[in-house]
Amino acid sequence: MGAIEEIYEDLETDVSEEEFREAVEEKVEQMGGLADEETAAMLLAHELNENEVNAIADIEPGMNEVKFLAKVLSVGDLRTFERDGEDEDGRVINVDAADETGSVRLAFWDGQAVDIDDGGLEVGDVLRVKGRPKDGYNGLEVSVDKAEPDEDAEIDVEPGAGSSIDSLTMGQSDVTLRGLVLDTDSIRTFDRDDGSEGRVANLTLGDETGRIRVTLWDDRADRAEELDAGAAVEVVDGYVRERDGSLELHVGDQGAVDEVDEDVAFEPEADAIDRVEIGDTVDIAGVVRSADPKRTFDRDDGSEGQVRNVRIQDATGDIRVALWGEKADADIAPGDEVLAADVEIQDGWQDDKEASAGWQSTVVVLDDGANLNTGGAAPGADTDDSANAGLSSFADGDGGATDAGSDAGATSGGTPDATTDDASQSAGQQVEFTGTVVQTGDPVVLDDGEQTMSVETGERVQLGQEVTVRGELRDDRLDAEDVF
Repeated sequence: MGAIEEIYEDLETDVSEEEFREAVEEKVEQMGGLADEETAAMLLAHELNENEVNAIADIEPGMNEVKFLAKVLSVGDLRTFERDGEDEDGRVINVDAADETGSVRLAFWDGQAVDIDDGGLEVGDVLRVKGRPKDGYNGLEVSVDKAEPDEDAEIDVEPGAGSSIDSLTMGQSDVTLRGLVLDTDSIRTFDRDDGSEGRVANLTLGDETGRIRVTLWDDRADRAEELDAGAAVEVVDGYVRERDGSLELHVGDQGAVDEVDEDVAFEPEADAIDRVEIGDTVDIAGVVRSADPKRTFDRDDGSEGQVRNVRIQDATGDIRVALWGEKADADIAPGDEVLAADVEIQDGWQDDKEASAGWQSTVVVLDDGANLNTGGAAPGADTDDSANAGLSSFADGDGGATDAGSDAGATSGGTPDATTDDASQSAGQQVEFTGTVVQTGDPVVLDDGEQTMSVETGERVQLGQEVTVRGELRDDRLDAEDVF
């Protein structure tokens, strides 16, 4: 085998050996005898391999030309369009393809498009593609210059298979995803450059692998107001974008969000409340210990804002959560199990930490059967057994209080005791309880909407007054040391 044959054998190219030899001869002539055939062949091989990418995930809009393998997932319809200054209409057909790392939309033009429409391409075919990538309307798109079937190549992607949230990648298009609606926002309008009015809304979806913000455009924005939290839905023909460092799933006119009649698991992980630090953006989960009334205020621009404070407790501690804007309207009451995701930890009142739930946050009241892994380590922290003490252990009694009904308190340091059996109660347990006075006298009885607490105190209270008491719990009666 000669040198040129050996160089050609090492190439992964759609150029035939005859075409390669002709190109070698042309290269020798171009260089005016400065390179022999072997050198010219090596230069050509470098040029041919220069644009080869290892996977679809390596393709970026703006690359001059790329070559890659991809499996056909779906074939679109042939469309025609008018070209400026030409009598003959143009033709285009879109093909969605993927490999193990991501997906891409392939645009075939004119003669290629007609051949595909005549049955020249089938779902499941593996193609060796050469083309020019760009940022298309529905994500990454490659305008195909040449594509040939590669019967020997194998790509482990099944056409029609849905995605999971943790498998989504930037630029992915034609996404099918099933998830649980966790939260919805109202529709917002904006002015486009052409003077028309656009509409946009958001909802948050979760599945067993995570959660993602979904952006709904124009007519699809209505779905945010038509769907309720807890509904199982399927997103069809979505595309992935990035915003503020996080992936979002977008749904335009070609996509849809349809309700489905099936169970969708949602298994988020939350951070331990005692591990969060000021400046962190975290997920916290637990039982609502108290919920204040909603308050309104005037912003600097003259508009009216609203906020509501709730206190959430897990097995490691408790924290005040400020619900801003529409989140203040959430139907949350003491005793509810909630997840507050993407909340920012701030320096609150009296140097206490406070979680702020703004427009980017998600606040979800969890079903009784929700499978929630909570109490994970704070960002950057090592995980140990103490960090793995969230809502599940809080509810079961392994990590502290049994539930919001029997022992709704925290210790004076804000952390439930390790056990809540009769022996610990008779020995005395420091707890804190917030509720409305429903009986005065001896004892005072407080009610938080889920349970009542008998309180011994010399302080004067009034019926209907909301108070917080802290003290030692003995035999189901709290001996209040502080009333505020």
